[in-house]
Amino acid sequence: MTSIYDLSFTSNRGETVALDQYRGRPLLIVNTASKCGFTPQYDGLQALHEQYGPQGLVVLGFPCGQFANQEPGDDGAIEEFCRINHGVTFPLSTKVDVNGKGTDPVFAFVKDRSKGLLGGAVKWNFTKFLVAGDGVTVKRYSPNTEPKELAEDIEALLPEQAA
Repeated sequence: MTSIYDLSFTSNRGETVALDQYRGRPLLIVNTASKCGFTPQYDGLQALHEQYGPQGLVVLGFPCGQFANQEPGDDGAIEEFCRINHGVTFPLSTKVDVNGKGTDPVFAFVKDRSKGLLGGAVKWNFTKFLVAGDGVTVKRYSPNTEPKELAEDIEALLPEQAA
């Protein structure tokens, strides 16, 4: 059975990041944008990273310009915006597509694993996918779900020794 840990992504600094390094840890994967009404959710994502990261959660931001070009910047500008305006320290990918022919493999995986949840295609920025430590089970959340609303689900997935 394929798991998310079989995949990798390109960081916003051009490095290949193998998801295998996070094996056994829950992943929160979010398509992000800096010019969106949901952009303030970066603060909530950073709060989850700070609160649950030491216990095993990995928050990953995937900037995407597919929705009304609400992510117009290049990788450097995106990183600077996130750091200066929201204090983001969790990993960011290079800008990706989350729908269509050029869909990033990570998003192809999480969409496939959550088809029955909110439909197949990503409908807007800040759609969130919580991947269990097994690397297979995925829960999907709509863009208007605030990051803090995921706390209970995240806590349920944290490794036992860390909870």
